[in-house]
Amino acid sequence: MESTRYSRQILFRPIGKDGQARLAKARVAIVGMGALGTVLATQLVRAGVGFARLIDRDIIEPSNLQRQSLYDEADAEQGRAKAEAAAAKLREANAEVDIEVVVEDVSWRNAEGLLKDVDVILDGTDNFQVRYLINDVAVKHGIPWAYGGAVSSYGTTAFFRPGQTPCLVCLFGSNDHSSGHDTCDTVGVIAPVVSIIASFQVAETLKYLTGNGEALANAMTYLDVWKNEFRSVQFGSVNEGCPCCQGRQFTSLESRSDGLTVSMCGRQTIQVRPPAVLLVPLAQMAQRLAQFGEVRHNPHLLRCDFGDVQITLFADGRALIHGVDDEAAARSIYARYIGM
Repeated sequence: MESTRYSRQILFRPIGKDGQARLAKARVAIVGMGALGTVLATQLVRAGVGFARLIDRDIIEPSNLQRQSLYDEADAEQGRAKAEAAAAKLREANAEVDIEVVVEDVSWRNAEGLLKDVDVILDGTDNFQVRYLINDVAVKHGIPWAYGGAVSSYGTTAFFRPGQTPCLVCLFGSNDHSSGHDTCDTVGVIAPVVSIIASFQVAETLKYLTGNGEALANAMTYLDVWKNEFRSVQFGSVNEGCPCCQGRQFTSLESRSDGLTVSMCGRQTIQVRPPAVLLVPLAQMAQRLAQFGEVRHNPHLLRCDFGDVQITLFADGRALIHGVDDEAAARSIYARYIGM
């Protein structure tokens, strides 16, 4: 089947048989399996990358279905882990690709372990905290990465190559100044801009992985599909005073600090992370919580429905508290039922 599966891609001269062979040996990591991530993973797996690591901390909910193309109503009803559900769909599309599922929150604790052994890292996240972690790992280990962000009807993308282009810190400054931007929770998002931004990310990744570096944009690209705006600004030179790519200071990796709570994009959900990693026996926890509400669990997560509030608990002790928008209340619920 391989000879016919990729035949149209091989006919594209810049890729050809040699480029396809390179893709078959390539390893990618996709951080975030939401709107951007589902498009990124779909295109790369169908293109025939050899290995894809799908990383996501979240579960599927009905509000995701408008733009997160790998999921369906049954996934949302069951509250499946995004990375797990995405992998199942993608294996049906291309069984030749080695797909690894990681249901974790990327933090300073695990970022290097998850990202340093691939050829390209792709950003499918919705926050700058994780993007700065990706940038630190990329610069430290010399790994290119494809940045992408999309909200409302507009988005931005760039392909960073450590040692050859500026890094994220060169362009945007330190992580201390990454707050205050629009999110899908505040301004919404429409599917077309997501698909276009992710496609730009994949195109740059394919250029790099197939040995077509001369075709890379070397630019920051911005577009707004509603206002019909498109502009691309070429990268300047590296900022000689950059503390990251020039000073080798990896602030996000070395911070050793975790936010205990994070408000999740687009709904009344608060993520609570315990101060230290907990290995929670989910079957044992299911028995404990069954007296309070309906409980379902699998090897990746446990879901307990209390009526107005639901808890999704992961094996590392991280939990999503659904039905609340107050961080103090979320911590209180976690402490009451899980323990902190």
